[in-house]
Amino acid sequence: MSRCAWSAACPVIQYRHAFSEVPPNGNRPRSRAPPVSAVRVSGPGRATLFGRAAEVARLDEFVDRVVRGGGGTMVVRGPAGVGKSRLLGEAADAARSRDSSVISASGVEFEAEIGFAVLQIIVAPHLEHRSELPAGHAEALGVALGLHDGPTPRPLVLGSAVHSLLTLAAARRPILIVVDDLPWVDPASAGILAFLSRRLDGTRIGILIAHRSEDGPGVELPDAEVLDVGPLDEHPARQLLAARRPDLPAHLRARILDDASGNPLALVELSRGASDEHRRWPAVLPRTRTLPQRLLALFADRIDALPADARRALLTAALDARTGLRELRSIGITADDLEAAQRVGLVTIDTVRMSVVFTHPLMRAAVVERAEPADRRAAHGDLARALAAYPDRQAWHLADAATGPDDRIADELAALAHRLLRRGDASSSVRALIRAAHLSESRAVESSRLAEAAYLGAHVTGEIGQATQLLTRAEEASPESATSLLAATAGALTGINADGDVDSLHRLLVAAIEHGDHDWSSGNDQLVEAISALVLLCWWSGRPEFWEPLHRALERFGDDLPELLDVQSKAFPDTVRTGAAVRDRLAALIDTQQSVYEPQKMIRLQTSAVYLDLLGGCRAAAWRIVEDGRAGGAVRSSIGGYMHLCLDDFVTGRWEEARALADEGLAVSRDRGYDYIAWYFVFNQALIESVRGEPAEAFRLADEVTAITAARNALGGERFGHQARTLAAIAQGDWEAAFRHASALSPAGEFRAYTPHAMWVAFDLVEAALRTGRRAEAEAHVRAMDDVGLEHVSPRMALIAHGARSLVAEPEEAAAAFERAVSVPSAERWIFDLAKVRLAYGDRLRRGGESRAARPQLHLAHDAFERLGARAWTERANESLRAAYDPEVRGTATGEALTAQERAVVELAAQGLSNHDISVRLFLSPRTVGGHLYRAFPKLGVTSRAGLRDVLDRLDQ
Repeated sequence: MSRCAWSAACPVIQYRHAFSEVPPNGNRPRSRAPPVSAVRVSGPGRATLFGRAAEVARLDEFVDRVVRGGGGTMVVRGPAGVGKSRLLGEAADAARSRDSSVISASGVEFEAEIGFAVLQIIVAPHLEHRSELPAGHAEALGVALGLHDGPTPRPLVLGSAVHSLLTLAAARRPILIVVDDLPWVDPASAGILAFLSRRLDGTRIGILIAHRSEDGPGVELPDAEVLDVGPLDEHPARQLLAARRPDLPAHLRARILDDASGNPLALVELSRGASDEHRRWPAVLPRTRTLPQRLLALFADRIDALPADARRALLTAALDARTGLRELRSIGITADDLEAAQRVGLVTIDTVRMSVVFTHPLMRAAVVERAEPADRRAAHGDLARALAAYPDRQAWHLADAATGPDDRIADELAALAHRLLRRGDASSSVRALIRAAHLSESRAVESSRLAEAAYLGAHVTGEIGQATQLLTRAEEASPESATSLLAATAGALTGINADGDVDSLHRLLVAAIEHGDHDWSSGNDQLVEAISALVLLCWWSGRPEFWEPLHRALERFGDDLPELLDVQSKAFPDTVRTGAAVRDRLAALIDTQQSVYEPQKMIRLQTSAVYLDLLGGCRAAAWRIVEDGRAGGAVRSSIGGYMHLCLDDFVTGRWEEARALADEGLAVSRDRGYDYIAWYFVFNQALIESVRGEPAEAFRLADEVTAITAARNALGGERFGHQARTLAAIAQGDWEAAFRHASALSPAGEFRAYTPHAMWVAFDLVEAALRTGRRAEAEAHVRAMDDVGLEHVSPRMALIAHGARSLVAEPEEAAAAFERAVSVPSAERWIFDLAKVRLAYGDRLRRGGESRAARPQLHLAHDAFERLGARAWTERANESLRAAYDPEVRGTATGEALTAQERAVVELAAQGLSNHDISVRLFLSPRTVGGHLYRAFPKLGVTSRAGLRDVLDRLDQ
């Protein structure tokens, strides 16, 4: 990958002659030769650029905006050879003419595995500002660049460190970062570029990126301006060709123009050696080949004509773009060896900067493609010897030089993989582990490394398809590997998202945990991860017997049970019984983990926090993981971040954000093959639809949750749909259905073991029981709350428990219970739950003849529901206020908007008929009847059947 040096210890490499940095004295170095892809042609005075006036103007505007403090990112997009690199050079020239600093780098296919390589180039010229950064930022930057060891840098901290470093430098001079060939930039650096691109407004920093349109989208840069570059029109194409080869006869000129199709690089290369005298016309350029293929064939002619020493030197330079003349000299290659390649326009040599620059990326590719495998291996071996001071780069070259399994090299790559993981580059870590596996002499070691790569792919990076393939290869290498901890854990995580069922995956993981020869200590990370995965499988199962093997495993740790695993096993599975006891310990763990970026542990902390309502303290960490996933890093972990943000958003009233994150999380899950985990986001969508006014859609989405989970026999996940159905039924005024769905999570008077989700509908169950004449069931459920100590689980559960008691207790005790509910610390944080308690208690007061006391609570409830956009609950509050003869009542019933069908349904409902009875009378489905009632209630100003008769009587008068 074409990269310049990133520290004083490395040689400075010039990536494109037009991109070189202006020296302090302001004098630009003299170019050796223009790149053959340029559409500028040397002539008297200033060179001419044909047919690109509009593109140059756009680039000039972009650079001017950056210099003036507008910042931004622009992607120059077009096919190979169309002149993107030359246009980037124009922008670099424009930036330098405005006294700006230009940092240039390029992605190269043969080096895309080296993590943070391009980042090193970007920050190299400004590392003197590192001492001015906050300690945490300086530390993160140092770890990512390999300057020293340390904790894994959090993506947001690392991105912020780079942003701060560049901002400090830009205070002196504007900065333009120029990156060629984006798809071949290493993923870790691409993630930083994506992070930066969203934060450049108002800065004097610009990013200009060239991207081959045929290479796919690459990293997502949603805020970037795009400049599409197409082939030259006929007239400028003719001008370029005439300037380049004025001596060509007309028939050859016509042939070249036709074959090049306006591609500047093709025009230059096809015209280079064409002549009538030798009848020279490449026979290797059939029209069936793509233009890049035809150009590669043209370059091959020039490469083959070079002397052997020049070809060797050229190949060595092509295989490591950061290698300059200093490194080449250490292995016996000099500038003289490359002179022949420079004469035919393949490279530019700069003996001042000790750099070797390929004049077009396709030429580098042609050199590598043209070489014999043995020659490539020899060149990699030479580079490995030259790069002893750079162990990361050396490890990759050693691997590419290997002729067979080699444990020494495999161990080097495995060590590199673990270094990369500590630096936060999980994707490169997976690639290094795979290479290490292939080079391992022992089949068992090969299998273990493949399984580890599969685990990281399935649980961190989000490459579930690759993880499945790696598991298959691991089992082929060593059949007994299927029962190893890593393989079983990865198999559980991949299998549940394929066609696996919870039962068989649970058996597989339990067998690996119980029958393996493990070190049962807190330091055995593989065992801890396996047991954490078992927690999820047990929870998904929804069956108490599945938890027994987990408890046996936890007991085997004895006094050395890891703290987080101990807390997780109590906070998450059966929260109503064991969660309160570990709440303080979990809160302390959340606080201590804020400064550490370990995606797997952070997700486990957030999972533990769900039912104890401690997700608020995890939001910053969850956002860090989401940002990392958006940048292409820990994508699988980011799915967990999306889940937990959605859950916290719902209970705290951030419903717009919850819906947006649910949509995004669902798209990521399905795009990455996490078809089972997708149900979390469908569930969150159902919740939002149930409370924002689309109960029919909520029922549909809840049914989708059921379909996804039931297919895997995941009864625990299947039950989640009942919360959305409960709320949707309440929105429709169907309290009978609400009671039925709430009871499906856990029956009235009981909190089913290992079903913590039942806490979230506890209040709704009590209210639905009262509204359907089931006072005994309502009272039994409140007693059950007391029995399990629900109020001690969290402040939110205290709000729910006291609120429910205020509905069933005697008046004096009810008032005290209500005061305890609304006085819960941070009760306003749970805005929807608090408003529901106020509405239900206000209704109780009104029905008891205490309308004056009811009105303040009903007003507070109404205002909260209105802010949330909870339409059905807002109308219920309005109805209650009207019934309480409130002088400020919102809205009146008119009945004018009722359709004939709605009127017919309403009249029968007012007579006391059920939805089923009405459906039989009117030949409609019960669901359609419910939909008509749902639409009619707000038109009539009511939220339940109880108010229909009086409203209809008034309308008929």
